[in-house]
Amino acid sequence: MSDDILHEVREGGIAWTTFNRPQARNAMLFPMYQRIQELADQISEDPNIRVWVLTGAGGKAFASGTDISQFREFKTAEDALGYEARIDKVLGALERCNTPIIAAIAGACTGGGLGIAGCCDIRICDQGARFGLPIAKTLGNILNMNNFARFYALVGPAAIAEMIMTSRLFSSAEAKHLGLVSEVLDTPDAVAARAMELATTMSTLAPLTLKATKIALRRLRHAMGEVEGDDLVTMCFTSGDFQEGVDAFLNKRAPNFKGK
Repeated sequence: MSDDILHEVREGGIAWTTFNRPQARNAMLFPMYQRIQELADQISEDPNIRVWVLTGAGGKAFASGTDISQFREFKTAEDALGYEARIDKVLGALERCNTPIIAAIAGACTGGGLGIAGCCDIRICDQGARFGLPIAKTLGNILNMNNFARFYALVGPAAIAEMIMTSRLFSSAEAKHLGLVSEVLDTPDAVAARAMELATTMSTLAPLTLKATKIALRRLRHAMGEVEGDDLVTMCFTSGDFQEGVDAFLNKRAPNFKGK
């Protein structure tokens, strides 16, 4: 586990965390999600840490979502709702973290990886970065309502609808146009260097101002209210299509979805 998530605190109170499964495009295992949640809680309470940077190893992916092997045994509504609750705790911990978070993105930022990046305060990427939620093409599952609300607030209804309904990946230029990222750099190395530069600058700013900004934006999103959506999650995750999507992905074939 310690090799899958690398974490260090650099000079100036800059925490730096790396998703370290480049051989799997930094696909997230459940223990990795748990570790990110733990770090978010710890960092939020540590006044010595001024900025937190999240990034992916290898230059090919920030994080490509949840490792599909984690879904092999999913059968019931409880499995589906338990998974969504688990991910919601992780993303909620990132949102509640009062320390500014920078996502330094190179390559694929998809699925759960896009969820993590979306909970960061600043996102920068390289020209080769790609963003999306290709779940209609891969597994046939769906986001819970909290995640719909997060993306609705981040990129708006039209963009989130297109991401899911076409399953295409958005380019770095499109992400910049949508405001999903604030800067596009030439290479993964340039992204890492810029993230460190940004973190160094931010670490010298008034921490209470940055904290208050995070809390204000969080309150505005929460003011949108909670909408029931468990029925949609269970409909998709307990379907034959979801089982077909998992099997097809793991056996490297195209899925044959039937809407059942």
